[in-house]
Amino acid sequence: MENQMENRLLHIFRNNPFGRETLLQSLYFCNKVGASPVIYIPKTTKFLMYFDNDVVQVDLDKSYLISPETAIQRATELVEQGGISARFLDPKHFTASTLPDIHTNFDYMCCPRSISDMSSKIGLGYIGPRVRRIVRSARFPVLITSPVYKEWKSISVFFGGSANAIKALRLGFHIARASGIQLDVFTQTEKFSKKDYQQMIKDRNLEEEMDLYVKQWHFFENRVFEENLYDVPHDALVILGAFGHGVIRNFVFGSKMEKIQSTISNNLLIAGPNYTTIR
Repeated sequence: MENQMENRLLHIFRNNPFGRETLLQSLYFCNKVGASPVIYIPKTTKFLMYFDNDVVQVDLDKSYLISPETAIQRATELVEQGGISARFLDPKHFTASTLPDIHTNFDYMCCPRSISDMSSKIGLGYIGPRVRRIVRSARFPVLITSPVYKEWKSISVFFGGSANAIKALRLGFHIARASGIQLDVFTQTEKFSKKDYQQMIKDRNLEEEMDLYVKQWHFFENRVFEENLYDVPHDALVILGAFGHGVIRNFVFGSKMEKIQSTISNNLLIAGPNYTTIR
């Protein structure tokens, strides 16, 4: 496994059972890929994230402020149980007295499917608008956790040939290298043939990495896409690229990603349109 402890994952802690599941997932991910968690325990329900081309105001619900006197203790206990070192983020800059600025110089960020709604409203297939904007704007990939803590024993990358799919595949190589786990690649053949997709890999000089990190390349040539998703291992970390349509306030992922995230309950690692390769 690579020594990647310089890589950092941002986690916004929610001090309730749902938040415990999400933090456990972050710690598991960090242990797998050799990253270091940076935990932010919010003191207000709002904060700003400054990206290169966007400023995202995250509006948390009040469940993130439950029992602040126990939040650090509970988060620390989970970190210690996970056998990993973490640090807590204490914002130094504020746009307003109750509006801290959170920098975005991270390598990953962990989000539940929504960070702005009560957990009772969160369903599989609902990714909140703030999370979508973070995915759209961030240079880092975003880990969107399964509804409850779930260890992943394999890696699955969706590859459709687009520029964002290439980013996701390169991210998959990085995760495979860091974790020591080979990956499976899944492609739904539609406009192109199997040979066309293989040529795309050759044209981008990725053949060597494919041979090194890919256990099997699965081609879906029959059935509708949603039916084929049953073949994705339930205990896989699913990596995919996201591009969007529409204005920022109404950001919608590409049709394939919307089908994936609304159909499977796996942990998702999403490379957005501004994702740049992890150092």
